[in-house]
Amino acid sequence: MTTAPDINRTYLICLIIAGLIEGTSTLLLFFIAMPLKYLYEAPQAVQILGPIHGWLFVMLVLMFLIGKWAVPISHKMMWAGMVGAILPFVPFYIDYRLAKLMPETTED
Repeated sequence: MTTAPDINRTYLICLIIAGLIEGTSTLLLFFIAMPLKYLYEAPQAVQILGPIHGWLFVMLVLMFLIGKWAVPISHKMMWAGMVGAILPFVPFYIDYRLAKLMPETTED
């Protein structure tokens, strides 16, 4: 476990934002684009959002790999973030856990 001053706050914030964006793209794909494709025979949303989500997923996985050393985060958190990116809603929980690693700011 690292102490608060050792945490790279900037990278941690970027990792949380990336998780929020990727998690949102998953929900948009599953709950808007895919129903449009299969219920209304309108595949355009999946054709647009699918590749965007794919790139965001790859970006998030790479960010977790880099975050292992850049933040640093634990090995367990790295794997939880990468595996959690596959499932809907899990990236938001991982972001919550990452936010708890954020060092407290003190005003002197």
